[in-house]
Amino acid sequence: MNAAGAVESQPVVAPLTRAAIFLVATVNPGSDSRAAVRAFCGDIAGLVRAVGFRDLDGRLSCVMGVGSDAWDRLFGPKRPAELHPFREIRAGSRHAVATAGDLLFHIRAERMDLCFELATQIVTRLGPAIACVDEVQGFRYFEDRDLLGFVDGTENPAGAAAREAALVGAEDAAFAGGSYAVTQKYLHDLAAWNALPTEAQERIIGRTKLSDIELDDATKPSSAHNALTVIVENGQEMQILRDNMPFGSPSKGEFGTYFMGYARSPRIIEQMLENMFVGRPPGNYDRLLDFSRAVTGGLFFAPSLSFLESLAPEAPEAAPTPMPPARDGSLRIGSLKGDPRP
Repeated sequence: MNAAGAVESQPVVAPLTRAAIFLVATVNPGSDSRAAVRAFCGDIAGLVRAVGFRDLDGRLSCVMGVGSDAWDRLFGPKRPAELHPFREIRAGSRHAVATAGDLLFHIRAERMDLCFELATQIVTRLGPAIACVDEVQGFRYFEDRDLLGFVDGTENPAGAAAREAALVGAEDAAFAGGSYAVTQKYLHDLAAWNALPTEAQERIIGRTKLSDIELDDATKPSSAHNALTVIVENGQEMQILRDNMPFGSPSKGEFGTYFMGYARSPRIIEQMLENMFVGRPPGNYDRLLDFSRAVTGGLFFAPSLSFLESLAPEAPEAAPTPMPPARDGSLRIGSLKGDPRP
């Protein structure tokens, strides 16, 4: 809680930055690993402040998320109402895979060195308590474009609308101020994509490539990416907050987009993925998936900062009490002196 008693969220609703690291880890078995992660939860905000103080203009931040399988182990049976494992989707050759991940660290800054230093400190601090299963270093690409050449995140909500879209409210009061985070790492077949005429690419995305203007309904196919990811409930469009980042390794021929989506409810993002991979109606799928494939998938809950800082360190397990020696009538005076008994 802050001074006014209000719940303080993690920096989910933060401005886009030039650099990011997405770090996913599993928690190793054992009570020591559990205790180490719980202790770290209360310290993460201080660690971010310490690293970020080296360049206050660098806007360093970190959001920590916890997966469904790890939640009960770390915090007990009281859990966010909609937290569950990432739901895998298969439809023809399209596959939204589910991959291992207990902890997510979404690290953002204007400079990669700040992200790198914080990631190093996190891994060092948690040490043998975790095993890192994925790390992606993301960067902003020219005019906030992805490696496909299109501007990414144009329709992101801002201000109060962003908080409304991303943060849990009174519907789950015990976890108000938290956010559901869905992550996917997509790899692109850039050679095949770049072989398409620009007009064909624009029909797949649903926007013009150069000016980033949405295609009109008469031109835009119903299978366009931005058409299938519009979710309307009770006449209102449901929003999520995206912080996608390009990544890649030219020497390995690896070019991709890391999807990072925050939402008040994971079902909004899950419906978007259902529309993309299965289709709306089924078969009318997102043609972008003919050129991009998901190689990771995870669902996490990022609890409020107030929740993380409220976690009391666990008391160490007490050593077993030694059994008293058998009574044989002796006062064992020699033993008390350290002398061997005759």
